[in-house]
Amino acid sequence: MFPVYRKLADAAHRRKKYLNTFDELRRMDRATAIDLGMFPEDAKKVAYNTVYGD
Repeated sequence: MFPVYRKLADAAHRRKKYLNTFDELRRMDRATAIDLGMFPEDAKKVAYNTVYGD
């Protein structure tokens, strides 16, 4: 596979993983999120850091 296609495939895979993680965290109820040490409002930041790193 050509390097540019590999980069595009990797970017698409990470984006899908980010969206799935964000959706899971966003749907979590507040009590569960707080038990895990986060607020539901932090879902976007937590999902981004999980997939792409700090």
